[in-house]
Amino acid sequence: MKPSALRAMIQARHEAGVRRAIMLKGPPGCGKTTLPVELAKDMGIGCSVIHAPLMQSEDYGMPHINRSGPTPELDFIMSGKKFPFVDSDCPEQGYLVLDEVAQTGTEQQKILANLIQAREIHGRRLKDGWTIIATGNRATDRAGANRILSHFNDRMTEYEFEPDLNDWTIWALDHDVKPEVVQFIRFRPNLLIDFDPQREKNATPRGWVEGVSANLGVVPDEAEFETFKGDVGEGAAAEFRGFLKIYRKLPNPDAVLMDPKNAEVPTDPATLYALAGAIASRAKRDNFERVITYAERMPAEITVLVVRDSLQRDASITASAAYTRWCAKQTVLG
Repeated sequence: MKPSALRAMIQARHEAGVRRAIMLKGPPGCGKTTLPVELAKDMGIGCSVIHAPLMQSEDYGMPHINRSGPTPELDFIMSGKKFPFVDSDCPEQGYLVLDEVAQTGTEQQKILANLIQAREIHGRRLKDGWTIIATGNRATDRAGANRILSHFNDRMTEYEFEPDLNDWTIWALDHDVKPEVVQFIRFRPNLLIDFDPQREKNATPRGWVEGVSANLGVVPDEAEFETFKGDVGEGAAAEFRGFLKIYRKLPNPDAVLMDPKNAEVPTDPATLYALAGAIASRAKRDNFERVITYAERMPAEITVLVVRDSLQRDASITASAAYTRWCAKQTVLG
């Protein structure tokens, strides 16, 4: 299921009071953990992320003798981890994210199975307004995933997290991912995630965002290939470097927008994608007339990309006369 559909489903279940735990399973670096964290922020509710493999069995409760009462009693000292228990100061609603549960051992899974089903540990109950979301890699990814115990797995609704180009593009534009990276992935969508467990390094959304985009413009030119290779693997890095050479030789986007009726329109697909991103990154309400004038001279699918990316960067464009005319034209063309 693509991320936007997962977001809508998780939110709908939570708001309806469905508290059966959710398991998001997918390849490494695709955004499984980021999704509930950002969803909680957008909903204005709490979120607590616990990296499950780092938790020892004792972290869920260390037995000790409580001698504070008239008679000694067996009690448990809980870890300082942020569990949204009823007696805690956590918000009344939220998502408890158990990250990478597929990398936990058998004993940890037994404890988590009780937490997921009974929603309590050693008599301390979770707040009713919290939904448990577990994440994990697939065993086929060879990312350290262990076998999930059958009774543990049976207590969760499992969803396959499937990266989606359009969803990722929208997210990337909202999070200031470099336009060169966004347009390259548009041009080579299969490289958004190109995972082969036999390779030492693979292209993943995390590698493109936290690696390539963050390093772009920071490392010197002579170190770019080796850096990008270390982020997304040799093949993807080589293709991206080739795309960068095209991007850096583009006509000046500002000059194009100064004369949108006469500026040359490239024919090479890679150049078209690169120039589309460069123009969209400059689009504003007050210059959208020029943007759309040039964009409509490009192939139709590229024109749509320019408009979509422009709107994602500046929603006020929808109030421009140029955008209204473009929408009316699309309606007429059917």
